[in-house]
Amino acid sequence: MRGMDHRAGLRPFLARRCRSFACAGRGLWQMCTGQVHGRFHLVAAVTVVAAGAAFGLSAGEWCAVALAIAGVFAAEACNTALEQLADALHPALDPGVGRAKDLAAGAVLAAALGAAAVGGIVFLPRLL
Repeated sequence: MRGMDHRAGLRPFLARRCRSFACAGRGLWQMCTGQVHGRFHLVAAVTVVAAGAAFGLSAGEWCAVALAIAGVFAAEACNTALEQLADALHPALDPGVGRAKDLAAGAVLAAALGAAAVGGIVFLPRLL
């Protein structure tokens, strides 16, 4: 009987997790389709994955590339979320909001530069 209670509580838990994943997926989809920089990062990621497949990257290289791509997407998603929230809460120009947006954009730039460094380390020896 106790096992039945545990399973009954598991279904709502799993349903909530599925809804959470669906919301997160919708957010990534919105970022990749509704934001110019999101589309740019998506095209870059697809290009890098295709190049990695063509060059036959090692498991370690794939890990570095995957982490670099994930870092850029995470930074871009946070930047987009902050910008949309700031615009919704304070539509008028504000120096503090502008600084916050600049910092978030700087985080994306830092992630992208790190990803470019990983790309150089992984792909340049194969290209030379």
